[in-house]
Amino acid sequence: MRLPELKALAQQMGLKGLSGKRKGDLVAMIEGARGGRPAQSDAPRRAETPRQAETPREAEATSRADAPQQADAPRREESQARSESSSAEGSAPSTGTGRRGRGNRADNAGENARNGADGGESAPAGDEGGSQGDGRAQGDRPRREDGSRGGQRQARGQQNRDQDSRDQQGGRNDRGGQGGRNNQGGRNDLDGQGGRNDQGGQDGGENGPRGDGQNRDDDGGGRGRRGRRRRERNRGGNRPAEGETEVREDDVLQSVAGILDVLDNYAFVRTSGYLAGNNDVYVSMNMIRRYGLRRGDAITGAVKMPRDGQSDGQHDGPGGGQGGGRGGGQGGKNRAKFNPLARIDTVNGGPADQARQRPEFSKLTPLYPNQRLRLETEKNIISTRVIDLIMPIGKGQRALIVSPPKAGKTTILQNIANAIATNNPECHLMVVLVDERPEEVTDMQRSVKGEVIASTFDRPPSDHTQVAELAIERAKRLVELGQDVVVLLDSITRLGRAYNNSSPASGRILSGGVDSTALYPPKRFLGAARNIENGGSLTIIATAMVETGSAGDTVIFEEFKGTGNAELKLDRRIAERRVFPAVDVGPSGTRKEELLMSPEEAGIMHKLRRVLSGLDTHQAIDLLMSQLRKTNTNYEFLLQVAKTTPTLPQDEE
Repeated sequence: MRLPELKALAQQMGLKGLSGKRKGDLVAMIEGARGGRPAQSDAPRRAETPRQAETPREAEATSRADAPQQADAPRREESQARSESSSAEGSAPSTGTGRRGRGNRADNAGENARNGADGGESAPAGDEGGSQGDGRAQGDRPRREDGSRGGQRQARGQQNRDQDSRDQQGGRNDRGGQGGRNNQGGRNDLDGQGGRNDQGGQDGGENGPRGDGQNRDDDGGGRGRRGRRRRERNRGGNRPAEGETEVREDDVLQSVAGILDVLDNYAFVRTSGYLAGNNDVYVSMNMIRRYGLRRGDAITGAVKMPRDGQSDGQHDGPGGGQGGGRGGGQGGKNRAKFNPLARIDTVNGGPADQARQRPEFSKLTPLYPNQRLRLETEKNIISTRVIDLIMPIGKGQRALIVSPPKAGKTTILQNIANAIATNNPECHLMVVLVDERPEEVTDMQRSVKGEVIASTFDRPPSDHTQVAELAIERAKRLVELGQDVVVLLDSITRLGRAYNNSSPASGRILSGGVDSTALYPPKRFLGAARNIENGGSLTIIATAMVETGSAGDTVIFEEFKGTGNAELKLDRRIAERRVFPAVDVGPSGTRKEELLMSPEEAGIMHKLRRVLSGLDTHQAIDLLMSQLRKTNTNYEFLLQVAKTTPTLPQDEE
């Protein structure tokens, strides 16, 4: 009750001399008039009552203590029943002893009771006793806590006769209880926040903060229970697992899909391709561990739509604008502007709970390619027919197209992509363009029936490396599912340049300014190609630039020269004569090519190689192309070679 209400109540009871009285004095007068207690029992009551609103800060704390009275009605009814049952004990002379056992840090409560003849003079004495009690509080705390429950009930039975005044005093006890728990030095806050109002150390300490606060929690009522729920909520008791988004019934969800990109300690679903974008979705590490997600997984799920009054990215929960816990963005600074993923529906087209059961790519057994990828399509497309003869490609091949500038490597790559899409539709085709011209990217997207992943030369080197890494991780995830994947990379040399420019310097610089650590990531990219035992393959056909005048490009090429198991070499001088494809037949070929051919075909190719090796580079390609134009298919050409080429004795063996 507020001060005007207390005055009105006192006037109704016929009390005199109300003007100038403080709130605590009015409460004491009303309790004395209603309970009929003698002055001696009233004095300890006032001694325990904190000094009311001696400063503006204390007045504000008192008003906050009175505010939650209506919410404490169930607790007051329960307390009233207990107080009536213990009213006889409350009037006994052992009141001071009960309070001392209650753990209120006021060891001189007996002295307050002896000085209780002076009603108004006992309050300062009680305050002073509270200060002395605080000095011995920590040493005597175990002994005082043993009698906290019984002493508290006795104090309530004595003092809380009136429901309203009892609630007002109880509110301060509860606040003192919180302060006591927050400040073990014995200085309690009236607001319970741990250290702004020091009055609790002198006055609130007498009210038994620890005992009353614990009893409120145990009784399950009032602000104690609400405070416990609030503490549990802050500690995560009512929240989902760490880093996840809580979905309520009234939330509106929007479907999203993209490629998962896992970074150091956070992840994103790239919804606009393989590069970072503004519409990316944040994924918690807890969700990644739960479902066994890996970088490169194709994920479909849902995110929470912003509520009214919220902007994009401001959602309750981690990663949202107000959730805070895992917030921070790409690069670890502004993830709060990205919506968190609320639910995962599918992973790579299958149920999310089955993602853990797939094998790991690194544990799969690699074999030599033994299933051929036919590149021959039409009669007039000579480039693929030449490649099919000179450098046969199988599933799981690791091939390099070694080319100087302006030798037609991009055109050959387009023809290979279209041939694979036509003859082997079961293969998943991915064309990765790194540091390329924008017009070439557009041309490749329009001419190739496959997935084109590009990062043009006007983007930073970090984007080139990110695109290449995420693309190869996506290919690995598909191979783990047993699919055949073909990756065409243009070019491995430019990718090595990008790693050299974006990676931190190690101090070991090779010729041409190439850092030694910049060569390993492109080699790891190329080394992912393999034919998997019992199904699945990853074929990589990459271009490597030579004769560019850069010593760095030469170092990069020499690093990859022995890693491939197939090589197609283009010649600048042939390209200058406008003969395409400008293939140097002699050094081009495939390792273990007999695994991709029938014995008859292998024998015929052996004859053809012997004939072409005796000719000049220009003459060899000219002869080969002229004979291919005379036949409709490579099969007809091989039959013609078998008939017209003489057989040597070693060939018969």
